Amino acid sequence: MISFIDLKSQQALIRSNIDKRFAEIMDNTRFIMGQEVTELESQLSEFCGSKHTLTCSNGTDALVLALMLKGVGPGDAVIVPAFTFVATAEAVAVLGATPVFADVLPDTFTLDPESAQQAIAVARDEGLSPKGIIPVGLFGQPADMDMLKAVANAEDLWVLDDAAQSFGATYKGATAGNLADISTTSFFPAKPLGCYGDGGAVFTNSDEDFEILQSLRVHGQGKHKYENVCLGMTGRLDTLQAAVLLEKLKIFPDEIQARQRIAKRYKQGLQEACYTPVIMNNCQSTWAIYTVKVDPAVRFNLLEHLKAKGIPTGIYYPIPLHQQKAYKHYPCASEHLPVCEALSHEVLSLPMHAYLDEESQDQVIQAFCESVQQAKRSAA
Repeated sequence: MISFIDLKSQQALIRSNIDKRFAEIMDNTRFIMGQEVTELESQLSEFCGSKHTLTCSNGTDALVLALMLKGVGPGDAVIVPAFTFVATAEAVAVLGATPVFADVLPDTFTLDPESAQQAIAVARDEGLSPKGIIPVGLFGQPADMDMLKAVANAEDLWVLDDAAQSFGATYKGATAGNLADISTTSFFPAKPLGCYGDGGAVFTNSDEDFEILQSLRVHGQGKHKYENVCLGMTGRLDTLQAAVLLEKLKIFPDEIQARQRIAKRYKQGLQEACYTPVIMNNCQSTWAIYTVKVDPAVRFNLLEHLKAKGIPTGIYYPIPLHQQKAYKHYPCASEHLPVCEALSHEVLSLPMHAYLDEESQDQVIQAFCESVQQAKRSAA
C-alpha cells in the first residue's frame, strides 16, 4: 500500500539510535532543556547558516515568539498570504494585531509581491500601522525573498520567513532559516524534518534578539527562573523531541536529494496530464507536499478514481484564509484574491516522501494519468 507520508520506513533506519538517546534521557531525567536541546540548536544553525537557533514547542509558537520579539500588537498590521495553513495568520491575530491578506502567485503559490504592496496600502487606509510581511515557503519552496524584501525595505517593514514547509530548501544559494530578518519553522511529524510530536524553531543572526527570544520562551525570565523581565510564554521543546530531531537531521540532506529525484520523475510522468509545480531559478524545494493543479470540473471525480486505485491524496487548502469564518472580517489587498480562490478549487496533492520507491512512483503516475481520463469522461 502506498503511503501519503511514510514515517515507518524512515524510523526503521534510525530507531536503534533514537532508542539509545531515549534511554539516556530516561536515565538522567533531563526531560526539559536537556543537553540534546542545546546540541540540536547548534546543529540546526550549522545546517542553515543562521547564527542562532531557538527551538520551541511548535511551529505556531515559533511564529508567536518572533512576533512578540517584534513587539506586534493592537493597531499593527502584518501582511500574510491567504493561501496557506491558518497558523501564519493565527499568530498575528492572537497578539491582537491585524493580519491583512494578500494573494499568491499562480505558478509558485507563494506570496505575490504586488499584492503584498496593495495590502500595505489597504492597511494604512484602515488606520493600521503596517509592521511586517510574513511570506510562506509553501509546499517546500521559499517565496521570492528578494522581491518581497524590496517591498518591505521601501515601506520600512521587516520580513519574517515562515519556513514551516520549506526548511532545508535553498533560495539563490542560501538555506531557508537564513533568508530573512527572522525565520521560523515547524517540526510537526509530517514536515520534511519532523519530530514525534510537536516542535518548532526560530532563527536569527542577532545576538540581542536571541537573548530576548530565550527570555520570551520561558515566561519572560531574567537572570534566573524566578525573575521575570517581560511577558513571555511556555514554549520549550521537549528533550525527547530534540533527540529524535538530532537523528533525523543526520539523514535529512540525503532525504532532500531523494525528494528531488522523486519530484523530477513525477514531473516527467505527469506534465501531460496536469499542471505540475514550478520551481524558481536557482532555488531548490524540499517538496514537503507535491501539489499539482487540475481542472476544477473534474477534481472530485479524479479524487474518487484515485482512491479506488489505492492512491492517497490531499487538498491543501480547500478554503483560503480570507474566506474562513474566523478570518473573513480581516482586510484584504483587494475585494477578491483571485489566485487564492482559484487554487482552492484546483490543487491536489500526491504522495511524497523520501522512501517512495520507483515502482510506487510509477504506480502513482499511471493511476493519476488514467484517472484524469476517466474523470474527464465522467464529466463529459
